[in-house]
Amino acid sequence: MQPFSKSDGGIQVMLLAASAGIMEGDRQDFRFEILPGAELEFLSQSYDKIHQMKEGSAKRTTTARVCSGASFIFRPQPTIPFADSAYESEMEIFLEDESSRFFFSEILSGGRHAMGEDFAYRFYRSLIQIRRGEKLIYRDNTRYEPRSLPMGAMGMYESYTHLLNIFLTRPGQPEKFRRQVQLLLDAGEEFEGGITELAGGDFAIRALGRRAQVLENLSAQIQNIRSAL
Repeated sequence: MQPFSKSDGGIQVMLLAASAGIMEGDRQDFRFEILPGAELEFLSQSYDKIHQMKEGSAKRTTTARVCSGASFIFRPQPTIPFADSAYESEMEIFLEDESSRFFFSEILSGGRHAMGEDFAYRFYRSLIQIRRGEKLIYRDNTRYEPRSLPMGAMGMYESYTHLLNIFLTRPGQPEKFRRQVQLLLDAGEEFEGGITELAGGDFAIRALGRRAQVLENLSAQIQNIRSAL
């Protein structure tokens, strides 16, 4: 779609999807290059629905290069894997240096709860690798296979139905950011989560909930805290 202007001078880009969702055999290739000083936020048009598949799978590859002084926010809407779906995602993010800013947020539903499809998909695989310069600073290799893993048990979704995963580069005031996010997480009545400061000063945040909208609001609040610092 035509980009939307933001008040801070950046732009929002929304993917315009004509299909009803992700189908068997689909291959998506997203590529972004955010030039020095530019600010880009990527949004999706609606929830990503991964439809039922007979025996094949679908795959998305995302590559982004964030130049010096640039900012990239990758915040698609939640993903809903239908029963018998199979999906793979690979994301490679290259940050030029310490001034390259990146905010990543994703929400993965356990399935269509109202249809009785909690964790009824065949598999969901996601590999995220983020490098600053030549150094790997974050790697998340997620492989959910409900037929062989107790997805609702301890250490997994723990009776919740939605997972929020956030990564963000070092904010301006790391300790203040950590305190404010921790207070936000502690005050939540419809979710529970935690925040981790990584070795390079970046942060990873995860939260579990039972409604996508609740976790979307939480993600937006964390993004606002980061922007204010």
